[in-house]
This record gives sequence, structure tokens and C-alpha cells, in this order.
Amino acid sequence: MDHIVECVPNFSEGRNRATVQAILDAVTSTSDVVYLDHSMDPDHHRAVLTFCGTPEAVVEAAFRAIRTATDLIDLRSHAGVHPRVGATDVVPFIPIKGTTMDECVRLAGRLGSQVGRELEIPVFLYERAASRADHASLEAVRRGGLDGLAFRMASDPDWAPDFGPTRLHRTAGAIVIGARPPLIAYNVNLLSTEVDKARAIARTVRHSNGGLPHVKAIGVELPTRRMVQVAMNLTDYCVTSILTAFQAVTVEAEKRGISVAGSELIGLIPQAALEQAAVASLTLERFDPSRVLERRIAEAMGEKDTSDQTIEGFLNAVSDSKPTPAGGSVAALVGALAASLGVMGARLVKQSDGETTLLQLSRRLYKLVQADASAYKALLKAHKIQKDQPDRPATISTALLKATEVPLEIAERACEVARVLHGLRQVVKPAVYSDLTVGMILALATVEAGLFTAQINVKLSSNQSVMEPPQAKIIKIRESLEELRRLC
Repeated sequence: MDHIVECVPNFSEGRNRATVQAILDAVTSTSDVVYLDHSMDPDHHRAVLTFCGTPEAVVEAAFRAIRTATDLIDLRSHAGVHPRVGATDVVPFIPIKGTTMDECVRLAGRLGSQVGRELEIPVFLYERAASRADHASLEAVRRGGLDGLAFRMASDPDWAPDFGPTRLHRTAGAIVIGARPPLIAYNVNLLSTEVDKARAIARTVRHSNGGLPHVKAIGVELPTRRMVQVAMNLTDYCVTSILTAFQAVTVEAEKRGISVAGSELIGLIPQAALEQAAVASLTLERFDPSRVLERRIAEAMGEKDTSDQTIEGFLNAVSDSKPTPAGGSVAALVGALAASLGVMGARLVKQSDGETTLLQLSRRLYKLVQADASAYKALLKAHKIQKDQPDRPATISTALLKATEVPLEIAERACEVARVLHGLRQVVKPAVYSDLTVGMILALATVEAGLFTAQINVKLSSNQSVMEPPQAKIIKIRESLEELRRLC
């Protein structure tokens, strides 16, 4: 799949396995959707599903799951320690591959409209999809539980739902739907039955009370386990790691004479977060993610796709002592970023044609990040053929041609980006003009970088007749570059 969105819906059912299985079946019966994980907790009385797929398919799977939950879950007989406002409580969309946060915002709106219209459940958009600032945080919508939300809906016009009726659904309550970055749901269990102390620890460590940045926390009772818990959401694990959160809870628990029983994850966790925790706890010096065994095996077997890395991962890969990814891949990424700046500008002035063109260019340049790395790897492999092999010259010539064509396409696409950005600069507000100018500068730098790489490769070729088409293209792109420089 070239475009992948993750969805992590939470349902108010953690005890009836048949109900949760029916919801799972609704998801897995949807084409182009991949089931990843689910968890159930009887004390929280909550189930969390994780699945991913193409944007259209993920919306369809989420709707099927919500419809099933609405048929099977009755909040009137629900009792659990986790805050909730709906049978389907919250449905976040997370961009994973080839998608943007803005696209996930649109998916949230599309799903919300369908749920409100067809299931007659009030829908509140939250996080990046929120239509109002005071609806953005999940805890704001949940404040006071079902009764608190019902009161605000009835008495405050600012608390009308984004979609659906202005009253709670009789059995399903309301639904919170939105778009957000990945987060880690992480809980620390305490050897105590004093829930007041767990709540005090949660108040101390959470961000809103001056605690750890990007940490949300509540203290809850776990009757079936005869202990209490500090339940946390780490909304940016790069700022506050799971190790930092665990240590903070441990310190606060010790102050109150409480021991930690252990900790648990709800749902999935990025590998980088575990590596980060391991490096910190072991005080490893100069740790490089490429030293993880599975990553190194994947690289050696050619399974690693540079274009799927996080920015941090890409920077680590570029700085590693391997020949790829290198200059061409970096240039392609810079060009993709330039196009993305243009997408932002086009959306602000509601220029749909410019938005579509730049979005396509950004995605293509992003693909060329990996294409350049693959082309250069093929060239290196060709040079390793024994010199007495008769096919060696032809193989090298073909590989060198490909390693020339990719940076030329990078340069061509960057020229297109610069042209569209120039047109947008004529119609945007002054505050955005500077951003689009930065985009143009980056696009022109991408063109120059692509041309430079291509020219070097042309000179290296022992078969200049094969390089005639690239040489003609270089001349044409160079002319375009000079014209664009005058516009910038």
C-alpha cells in the first residue's frame, strides 16, 4: 500500500468477548484493511483496536465497527473506571505512510458526517480535526462524563456537536472522532488499594498540572487485580519517553510508601520508543539505530525502504557510514518538503488545482528518495561484478544510466514545484509569502543538486551514446532553472 492510515478506536466494552469479537469481525471483513492488535480490560471496561489500511478502507472499517458497537453496547448498563462518553468512545486517525495530517482531518470529518447522519449519534471532532479550540482535547469533551456532556449540549450553543443530533443517543451516547500523531498508552500498576494516592501521583506527573511535558494521566482503581493504576497517554514520546514516565511515577509512589507492581502497554508502540528507553536505561553511548540486529538484517537483505523512515531515522541513515541514502535522496526529500510548503499555501487560499498538483509532486519526490538509493545500490552492485565477466560493461552502463535518470527526474519535478510556488506567491497573504519563497529556494536547490549528480554520472559513463538523452535533458532543465532563478 502506498497510502496508509492507522485507526485506533476505543470501545466501552472490556468484559464481553463476543461483543468485542463482533467489532473485530466488522473491521477485518473490510477489504484493504489490516488488523494489527486489540486489548480488553475488565476494570477499565474498555477495548482498544488497532488497524490500518488505505484511507477509504479505514473509514469504511471504522464505520462498520461503530455501527456494530452501537447495536451491541448499551451505556445505560455500563460501569468502568475509564472515562467515556460513548459506546464507541473515541476514533482517532493517524497518518502513517504517504498520507498527511490534513488528509486524516478530512477522514475524521467524513466519518463524523456519516455517523451523525446514518446512526444519529452526536459527533465531536477533536485534536487536529477540532472545529473549536475548546473541543480539541479529549478530556474537555469527556469532562463530567455523559451527564456533563449532556448538560453542556443542552445549555451552551458552543457545545453543539459537529455532526448528528443535539442530544445524546439513548444507548450509544456520543462519539469523539479526530486526527492526531501517534501516542503511547502506558500504565503503571501500584501495589496499593488507595486510589486517592494514585490520583495524586497522576496529578503530579501530568502536563496540565505542571508535570511531565506531553503526558496525560489519571489514577484509577483495578478491583479485579486488587491494586491501583496510573494510566497515561504519552502524546510525544520523543519529549517524554516511557522510561521517564515510569521513573516519575515510581519516585512519586515511593514518596507515598507505595511499590510499583509493573507497567503495561495498551495497543502498539513505535520501535523507536523502545530503543529510546533501552538506550537511556543502559546509558549507551553513541548508540546508532542501525546496530539493532533486525534492522541490520533488513538492510543487508534489501528490505529497508528509506522513504518509510521517520525524519530521525532518515537522518541517522544519511549520517551512517554507508553509501546510501546520500545526496540524491536528500535532494528529493528537500524537494518534497518544498512542495509540501506549497500545499499549505494552496489550502490557505483554497486553490484546489495548485493543492492537487503540489501534493502529487510531493508524493512523487518522496518516492524518489528511495528510488535514488536503490539506483545507486544497483550501480555499486554492478561494479562488484568480476572484471572478466563479459556482461559487466553493459550492466554498469545500464545501472549508471538509471542512476542518472533518477536525479534528473528529481530536478524536473522540483522545477515543476518552483513554477507552481511562484504562481501561488502572487495570490497569498504576506504572512504566507515568505513560506512559499522558502519553498522556492529549496526547490531550486533541489534542481541544482539533481543536475550536479546527473552531470557527474554522465562524465563517468564509458558509453556516451547512451548518455545523449540525459545530456539533452540536462540542457533543458538548466534553461528552466535559470528562468526560475530570475522569478525568485
